[in-house]
Amino acid sequence: MTTAEFATRIAERVRACPGVADLTAGPWGHVVTYRPGPPLQGVAVYDDEVRVSLVALADRPLTETAEAVGAAVAPLAGGRRVHVIVADVVADVAAGGRKPGNGGG
Repeated sequence: MTTAEFATRIAERVRACPGVADLTAGPWGHVVTYRPGPPLQGVAVYDDEVRVSLVALADRPLTETAEAVGAAVAPLAGGRRVHVIVADVVADVAAGGRKPGNGGG
């Protein structure tokens, strides 16, 4: 599996977590995986860690969202540490979060 495929699998898992509106590259644009086509924003894979940067929904405690994401990603991380960054919060999906059918970043 390539790094891009691995990151895409992680992104799909994160987007399925409750409280996650979408993924984001973060305020400095550093949490990305480069691949053919547009970069995958919100997931960066390193030798010893996986970073996930997300936009959370305000209807759930942020710590619960971050913990759920960490727990969802850990089995895929292959022993790497998982760092979850809540980069932004939106009131609801219509306020700037994920759009239905957003499948790749």
